[in-house]
Amino acid sequence: MDDVSARVRALGGQADGLDDHWTIDSARQGDTVVHTLRGKHPRAHEVSPVVFTLTGIGPLAPEQSEAVRRSLGYGLDEKVVLPRGAVEKVAVSGPEFLGRELENAEVRWGPAEAGPAAGVEADLVFLDGDQITASYPGTLKHLGLGSVGRSVRMELAGGRLQLLMPQNPQAAASLTFSFSLEGLEPAAALRVLRLHRRIAAGGTFEVRTGAGAVGGGEIPPSPEAVYRDFAQLQLFLEDLEVVQRHSEQYFPVPDEVTREERIVVRVARLLADGHCVVCPFLPEVRLTLNGRDTPAARALLGGEVQPLHLPCGAFAVQIAGRRLELGPVFVSHPEVAVAAESRGPALAVLTAGRGDGVEVGVRPVGGGRFRLVLQNSPTTTAASGTTPVPLGLPGYREPH
Repeated sequence: MDDVSARVRALGGQADGLDDHWTIDSARQGDTVVHTLRGKHPRAHEVSPVVFTLTGIGPLAPEQSEAVRRSLGYGLDEKVVLPRGAVEKVAVSGPEFLGRELENAEVRWGPAEAGPAAGVEADLVFLDGDQITASYPGTLKHLGLGSVGRSVRMELAGGRLQLLMPQNPQAAASLTFSFSLEGLEPAAALRVLRLHRRIAAGGTFEVRTGAGAVGGGEIPPSPEAVYRDFAQLQLFLEDLEVVQRHSEQYFPVPDEVTREERIVVRVARLLADGHCVVCPFLPEVRLTLNGRDTPAARALLGGEVQPLHLPCGAFAVQIAGRRLELGPVFVSHPEVAVAAESRGPALAVLTAGRGDGVEVGVRPVGGGRFRLVLQNSPTTTAASGTTPVPLGLPGYREPH
């Protein structure tokens, strides 16, 4: 191994003698030899430029053309790959030992090492004149400079912002904001959506670090359709955040939610907020007779319409495979009657003195649904007469 190391160092010494400003570091990877060009001093690229000239076979594919524009034009830190089918010839000029032409070559280039500003704390700030209207914290990941303008890349919780700013003040800047709610709890996901809505609303913004603004501009407002696309998602996240906080059970936003779960989350949120709500999944309650033969019991079993207001123990909802306890509730409806199929048998056993423990089904008149309100809600002082609030879910018919 000592002999191999000595031979490698000797070869490196020969490479060092090829030019006053540049040298070659060589490495073997299997049967492939990789040469890496290295400047001997910090100004090598200035006093002895190395120029790569690419001759294309034809127009680049749109995604390749955009990648080249972002990388060379704005100094964005992304890898670019031009396949053999896109490059006819690569000519290298500069130091004599580098001069050559390559045909049918694949060309790749990537970002330089991160600059000193990368990794520092930054804020995405929205402005109305000199007044800050909103601010979101993040990390500055890249500052770049190219032939056309500058680039800024910033990462925020759940999101990523990319800004391309032309040197020409008359040219429009480009801002891209991408985000993912995967793994985020509703509160964090809501903050990401609110940031998205801020960007969609348009206006003046800046990316600021401790050293000052590193980029910014004016965003035009987005079409109204952008708001509609996210309005229902934001409402769902708000509902789920309230329910999680009320039940003290926290978990990430589910990847998928069924229509029924969406309605359940809405019902649970309205209950947690202290409202009375019609539960669309409660068409019947089961009552257990205590065996006492009273006029009120016979009237109920005889089909007489009566109001119902019952306390119920712990009430829970099932969301994304989790059981969330909301607390005890009152179940009520102004007009209920015993289900027809339960009346005759229940009256018979009650008359025979065997009514204790018999169950009967009670349903709202007209096919409605029962109302719920939490027992510890401030609206429960007259819960039997409380007016339910609408669910307010677009595209869903309100239960009655």
